[in-house]
Amino acid sequence: MNMPIKTLLGATFAVTLAATTSLGAQAADYEWKFQSSDNSGTPTFEIDQEWTKRVEEMTNGRIKIELLPVGSIVEHSETQDAIAAGILDGHITDVSYFSGKDPAFSLIANPIGAWSDPQQMFRFINYGGGKELMNKLEEPYGLHFIGAVTPGLEAFVSSVPLNGVDDLKGLKVRAPEGMVQEVFAAAGAAPVNIPQSEVYTSLDKKVIDAADATVYATNSAMGLNDIAKHPVYPGFHSMPLVEVSMNKEKWDALPKDLQEILTVSVRDLSQDLVARLQMKDREAVAKDQAKGDIEITNWSDEERAKFRAIAMKQWKKVAERSDNAQEVYDTLTKYLKSQGLLK
Repeated sequence: MNMPIKTLLGATFAVTLAATTSLGAQAADYEWKFQSSDNSGTPTFEIDQEWTKRVEEMTNGRIKIELLPVGSIVEHSETQDAIAAGILDGHITDVSYFSGKDPAFSLIANPIGAWSDPQQMFRFINYGGGKELMNKLEEPYGLHFIGAVTPGLEAFVSSVPLNGVDDLKGLKVRAPEGMVQEVFAAAGAAPVNIPQSEVYTSLDKKVIDAADATVYATNSAMGLNDIAKHPVYPGFHSMPLVEVSMNKEKWDALPKDLQEILTVSVRDLSQDLVARLQMKDREAVAKDQAKGDIEITNWSDEERAKFRAIAMKQWKKVAERSDNAQEVYDTLTKYLKSQGLLK
């Protein structure tokens, strides 16, 4: 029985549409699992997830990245080994977690006191030798460094007024292990090693006076400024280098166009993340100022320079612990001097 032409055309269109849909649903050329060092639901994690969707769109579906929250497959400090072993394909994580493998990771991850603006760090990474250093450090562990992002300059949480370096003396401050604690100790503070999850309770019970936590908006969202009413913003101490890295063999196997798309997409993510978190910071600052009971302090350039001078002595000590750390120190200080950030 012959079919009417309209029915035949409709059937042909349906078959074509089904075939097109089937092709679109086919697996990507590259499907990867990346693990983040952030919790699901945080602004940073959500912005990073948006990046994975952009990568898929920019590559016309050739690359699909599933971004998993911290601890999903391995602990936050184990992602580097998991990538080398093929358990993960990549990560977005704080470089300082790998300081135990080489002190150089500690120094490049967070040279305490060095940065007063994210763009200073991005220029160092992209144009001042930082990217090359990161790949020199990571390639022996089977990783390729694609690029750097950061949540920005962290605020400092304090339950007592802090107007400068002298006010750090005797301060019980929560700080991560490693160089961060060493710098605060050198400034006269008493560092305490507690996890982020216990900062609120420790401040509330006066176990600590202050905390190196995270950016202002997140501190505020966690209620830290409500119980520690003397935050320093912008912070004077910490701005972490967060790396976007992946398995080196898988990177090397990629076509050049996809390598370039990933590189440029991470460069875009770095600006997207900073801009949007800074907006959230300023909204939180305005909200806290309107309350009238929170005193926000911004350290002067002179006080920031004093803290940097203290931190630099610790940089030198870290530099003496490995050849790679010395190379990071030399490259970093050369860059800072060239930019007028260090005399």
